Amino acid sequence: MIARFEGLTPTRSRAVVHDGLVFTVAVSPDPDPTVYAQAVKALQRIDESLAMAGTDKSRILQAIVYICDIKCKEEFNKAWDEWVDRAHPPMRACLGVDLEPPHMVEIVVTATTKQ
Repeated sequence: MIARFEGLTPTRSRAVVHDGLVFTVAVSPDPDPTVYAQAVKALQRIDESLAMAGTDKSRILQAIVYICDIKCKEEFNKAWDEWVDRAHPPMRACLGVDLEPPHMVEIVVTATTKQ
């Protein structure tokens, strides 16, 4: 069975759960001017999506971070280090890519459910 949680647009799910795996992606809902501020809000959205799927950040297996300028990785890392569950740190990749403005950070997460 596949469970889909409604997103902000009709063609995108906020999160999808299949066979104990949770897939979600988040960007900041606001056009904040800094990578740090957008990262904080995107990570809050990850928390919300995981909660909707019945899990939390301690169950994240991997995160892929897309950032508008890899030179801003240190700024992103500050938000990540404040947020991440240090007892259960996931595998993480961070890539510099062109993102659709005003987004500066996009985070893709795979986690497990608590079942």
